[in-house]
Amino acid sequence: MQVKHILREKSPEIVSIAAEATLSEAARLLWRKRIGALIVRDGQGALLGIVSERDLVRAVAEESVTALARPVSAYMTRDVATCGENDTVDELMEMMTQGRFRHVPVLSADDRLIGIVSIGDVVKSRIEETVREATTLRQYISAAG
Repeated sequence: MQVKHILREKSPEIVSIAAEATLSEAARLLWRKRIGALIVRDGQGALLGIVSERDLVRAVAEESVTALARPVSAYMTRDVATCGENDTVDELMEMMTQGRFRHVPVLSADDRLIGIVSIGDVVKSRIEETVREATTLRQYISAAG
């Protein structure tokens, strides 16, 4: 299975925030959308970074509540690991495991941001794939027997 198959099953919405927005605004947006990470984009929509719940926790741990007034750019991850829509889910899982992150932006062949995949999306797709395989095997066995 490829990343593009996961993207087909998700909402096409990419929730993003400006680098100048405050961490407090980021926290509210994460809470309101019930998600774990935000894409940080420039004025033209290009990928600048990613800010996650983990980044917010780190900011508060380092600076206490005063961190919430700081810009997202102060704590976002700038060197973002990305994947392509033709990458396999196995490759994506390996990247997430090795990098110890739970959200990966997806870029098109011409480096446009086309989606974001979470570990939850990956797990859901793997479960659905396993259920399909089990159903197919049951049908095969019952037809043969």
